Amino acid sequence: LNIGSEETKGTGELRDAASQLRVATAELAMSFDGFIEADKISRGDVDVVVTDGFSGNIALKAIEGAARFVGDLLRRSFMSSLRSKLGFLISRPATKLLSHHLDPNNHNGAVFLGLNGVVVKSHGSASAAGVANAVAVAARLLEESLTERIAADLHRVGADVIRKPVARSEASHEPRSGASHEDAA
Repeated sequence: LNIGSEETKGTGELRDAASQLRVATAELAMSFDGFIEADKISRGDVDVVVTDGFSGNIALKAIEGAARFVGDLLRRSFMSSLRSKLGFLISRPATKLLSHHLDPNNHNGAVFLGLNGVVVKSHGSASAAGVANAVAVAARLLEESLTERIAADLHRVGADVIRKPVARSEASHEPRSGASHEDAA
């Protein structure tokens, strides 16, 4: 996820991650489509959008807000006249299907990758059925050994050594100015 599709856009960290993904996906015979802008997330052009948690959460909340806004506009429009109300009755099967596809309880469970285990986050407004769907996603990923398969693929392309976690004792010595260790040395 980036602010543009051009390879020169975004932070150095994003460009570096894209470069590493390009190499890794080529070695794994996978497709890497490059940077994607937030307005393309819902189009279905790609199967996976790689993002940090902060940017990804903002993008998802913006999409949810836009969907709610459009839904509210449709409801008001359908109730604006007798003709619109009749149109709503005729289009009811289509609006029910759309509502089903947009309901987080039916498609609940975002997978967090980059961790040493299966982590599936449920939507905050999910019902018990939505949470059950997220648990089912986690169970399926465990059965499919997702974490082990990803680790094996990363090891195969040498990507398992790209970034090592910083120990807590090292993290407490971070320079407060925001400079890196190299800048402080």
